[in-house]
Amino acid sequence: MQSAKLKTKMQNDKSKFKINRKFKKNVLLRDYTTFKIGGPAKYFFEAKTEEDLIEAIKFVYQKKLPFFVLGGGSNILFSNEGFEGMIIRCQISNIKCQNSKIYTEAGVKLSDLVKLSSDKGLSGLEWVAGIPGTVGGAIWGNAGAFGKSIADIIKEVKIFNAKELRIKNYELRDCKFGYRESIFKKNKNLIILSCLLELKKGKRKEIRKKIKKNIDYRIKNHPLNFSSAGCVFKNYESRIRNQGLMKKFSELKEFNKKREIPAAWLIEKCGLKGRKIGGAQVSEKHANFIVNLRKASSNDIIKLINLVKKKVKEKFDIKLEKEIQII
Repeated sequence: MQSAKLKTKMQNDKSKFKINRKFKKNVLLRDYTTFKIGGPAKYFFEAKTEEDLIEAIKFVYQKKLPFFVLGGGSNILFSNEGFEGMIIRCQISNIKCQNSKIYTEAGVKLSDLVKLSSDKGLSGLEWVAGIPGTVGGAIWGNAGAFGKSIADIIKEVKIFNAKELRIKNYELRDCKFGYRESIFKKNKNLIILSCLLELKKGKRKEIRKKIKKNIDYRIKNHPLNFSSAGCVFKNYESRIRNQGLMKKFSELKEFNKKREIPAAWLIEKCGLKGRKIGGAQVSEKHANFIVNLRKASSNDIIKLINLVKKKVKEKFDIKLEKEIQII
């Protein structure tokens, strides 16, 4: 009989061979993001099963390689210089529905998740309609819109702890969700594998009506004809007490009641709509979008982000926080 140590070594050797055989080299990341920006990844691996994803994570830890788990490529900006490590593209995409619960793996597209819930007459995901990306990314950043977020419907999240090399289930309270925040965003060792969502029974006609309304809103208000990463900044969650600003901008009274000031409003009031640097532009349609107007570089985007932050700080004494991740 094989010893436990020998068996483990053989399993590790097998997984190393599997990863080595499947990963690619010097893959352009611009082809895998909604910004259409990004240089080559030194190594690039597409994980199509949960086992693939776990073995890839083990592999990069063994090799001490920098790594990044990529979902749908929204809410992210890769450098034109590329990534000196391994990009692991999560494509695990099993999904099933039972009663009012949906089990979905991290690589499932949000559009497919919305369609399934609509087909099954389940309400709670209408706000997701029109948002690009995957389930894993939505959980990682606690995606939200129209006053709702993914945290509202999470029952359980299954993760792989890369440091401890074990799978664990996180209940809602363990996820430490906040406004565009989660424990997964703060701890890169926690790799999202799948989740269980709990929805409510509804009428298909009403659900589809809400979905259409949300998609129509995005078509009307978002610059969907340009490449972007979605909203760049978080809304400001506090009040403005400066009386001079309160007198100058009447809208602040209502914003203060909600304890939330839209980042788009702040940027627009700084006169930054349409501002360009290189091939990047603050959208003329929605000021919290920076669009790739014409072959923008990552530096163009970063310079524009820094300009926006500077101008908002100068005018409103508010420090905007990025919603997108820069790699």
